[in-house]
Order: sequence, then structure tokens, then C-alpha cells
Amino acid sequence: MRHTKTLIIGAGQAGLAMSHCLTERSVEHVILERGQVANSWRKERWDSLRLLTPNWQSRLPGFTYSGPNPDGFRTMPETIAFLDRYAETVNAPVEIETEVLSVRQQKDGYHVSTNKGEWRCRAVVLASGACNIANVPPCAAELPEGVKSLTPLDYRNPAQLDDGDVLVVGASASGVQLANEIQRAGRKVFLATGEHVRVPRTYRGKDIKWWMDVTGAMDLDLNDVDDITRARHVPSLQLIGSPAHETISLNSLQVAGVTVAGRLMGFANGFAQFSGSLANVCSLADLKMNRLLDSIDAWIEANDMAADVEPSYRLRPTDVPSEPLLNLDLSKANIKTVVWATGFRPDYSWLDVPVLDGKGRLRHDGGVVDAPGLYAMGLPFMRRRKSSLIDGVGDDARDLSEHLANYIKNETVLAA
Repeated sequence: MRHTKTLIIGAGQAGLAMSHCLTERSVEHVILERGQVANSWRKERWDSLRLLTPNWQSRLPGFTYSGPNPDGFRTMPETIAFLDRYAETVNAPVEIETEVLSVRQQKDGYHVSTNKGEWRCRAVVLASGACNIANVPPCAAELPEGVKSLTPLDYRNPAQLDDGDVLVVGASASGVQLANEIQRAGRKVFLATGEHVRVPRTYRGKDIKWWMDVTGAMDLDLNDVDDITRARHVPSLQLIGSPAHETISLNSLQVAGVTVAGRLMGFANGFAQFSGSLANVCSLADLKMNRLLDSIDAWIEANDMAADVEPSYRLRPTDVPSEPLLNLDLSKANIKTVVWATGFRPDYSWLDVPVLDGKGRLRHDGGVVDAPGLYAMGLPFMRRRKSSLIDGVGDDARDLSEHLANYIKNETVLAA
């Protein structure tokens, strides 16, 4: 049995940021990582993926980007190298290839079982990520024989797909990027489109992420929203991190040859069935995008920046077919693969503490979990809008490390 004050589960950006902040507060801790540092980035991303945030926006506690291309978008190998350097820089106490099998609450803390032995600790930080398991809807079981299912966790490149065409389900960041890549590789792609968030890559001469950062949109606090549950399930922005800084949207995909349909409703008798609400969904996405651009314009005027940036403009509304596709014969369309870009969820199968709600979601208040000494990091809108981003884990780690340090101090005083 080994002992430490705090165990951090996961050595991605969230776990490493928390490690740095705990070190600054002299809190003894160890990071348990099932693979290598940045394991999800190494093994659960497709080959061509780049970060959606500019390089300068990777600001971690005690570390930031210092290369020659601050406005570029890192590849996966570059992202892995960046996090490896961070772990070395902050001297993170990582135990690699250590899989957590269970976390159990005890009177004086937690008992953590791993494939390499047992641990006792006073506090646990769940930093294992929010995208461990792909959400695949039940209707996937209705796919005809011979049509393969893939998720973004499985997909690597178009060459791995069976001969034939592809249905991509979901039009947030992952869905539009995969539809774009597969279509340009010579396959015919159909894209099932539900709720989505459309934005330009650049606006008035600046990256959209720059505007969202400088205007404070990414620092929006959980207490500043009316419905935090809803805010935590807003789709990711339709963005692509390309060297050309291109804007990706349903319009650009249709120009490339992608057929856009409404939300997938299910399968019946070899047909995919789509909702007829595509026009409404697209109108709502356009409306929300223009509200965001309006807020940026207002900030520019309030800060007397109009002379320093490009003029205001608006993108063309989303093109919607006059007769949207409602039914697709998968056999006639030669659909051989369905890619489920329908979101992700954390894996807490090893967490033997009663802190999950009826839908399997972690009960927490800004990362302070509903059990003494248990914390979370890296979840969507956990404390701020940017909580799940590399650029967002630092502020959360600073807040939660203070709470954790005070908890351990108070528990020590009580024990004495």
C-alpha cells in the first residue's frame, strides 16, 4: 500500500495543470496515467487533426507557447510534444502505464486500486477527460448488415474506410471536419445535421478565438448563465484549424460536394430517415452567429478600435436545399460506413463513489464533487466557458487547488 495526500487521475493538460498548482501550494500528490502523458491526444485522434485554438492560446500555469507561429494550429504530434515539455518543465510526478481500476471512499479519504498496486490518499482529482466514450445513439443497432459504424475515436483517415460512400452524423466540429476530409478524399458524403454553432474562422482581420478571448466571452462564469446544464451541452463550434485559416460551414461543405440533410431520426427497411427541420436549425445557427458578431462589433466600438481592424460584415446565410433530403436508401447510395460524430462522455466505470446522477453525469459544483475531497477537472463549462480547453484548465486548477489545499489543511487540523 502506497500513500500520498492527493492522487490526480489523468496526465493530460488538466491533470498537469492541477499538478503544477498543487506543487505551488506544497500539496503532496502523484498523477496516475493509464498510458503516456497526453495519452488521449496520442491514441484517440485522427491523423490530420489540428487544434481548433491558435497556438498562442495554449496558456498553461507556468508554461505557454513560445514557437515561431503563434497564430498557427498545432498538429497532434506537436500537441503531444507541447504537453510532454510541460510535464518536464513543471516536474510533474507522473506514474505512466498505471490504470485506475477503482476509487472507493473510506472514512479518512480514498482507496485507489490500480494495475500496479493500491493507494491511500486524502483527496482525488478526476482529470481523466470528458471525451472517453463516444455517444452512439441506439438507432445504430438498426443499421443494415454490411454498413460499418465508426466514431471519431476509431477514425484515423479515409484510407481505412471500406469502399463506398459515407454518412456522417453530427455537424459540430468533429462532424464537419470529417465530412470535409472524407469528401475531398473522393468519397461521397452525406451529413446529418442537428443543432450546431456556426462561426467564421476570422472576423475583421482577427481569429474568432482572439475576439472571444479579448471580449471575455471565454471567461463567462457558470454563475452568469441561466441554465448551466444547457450550457454544458452546447455543441462545439464549427471550426477547423487549417494553415490557410479557412472557414468551414455547411456552405463550404456543400460547395465541396457534401449533401446536407436534417437530423438523423433513425433507420427503417434500409433507409436513413432525416428530420424536416433543417431550415429552422440553420436559421437559428445563423442568428446566433450574427448575435456573436454584433457583440464583437459593439466591443470594438466601445474600445475605439474600429480604425485598427477591418470593416464589419456578415456571412451569407446557410444555403438550404429547397427540398431537403428526408429519406436515403443506403444501398442505392452505396453507403458502407456511418461515422457517429454525436458527442462524447466521460468514463466513470471505475468510480465506486455515489456521485453520479440518474443520467450518469458527475454531480459537482464548479468541479467540487459531491463527496468530500473529490474534485474534477477539464469538463465542459465546469467553472468557465473555456474549462474544457487547454487554455481554460489553468484558471480552474488555480481555483480548485486552493479549495483542495484548504480541505486537506482543515482535515489535518481536525484529525489532530
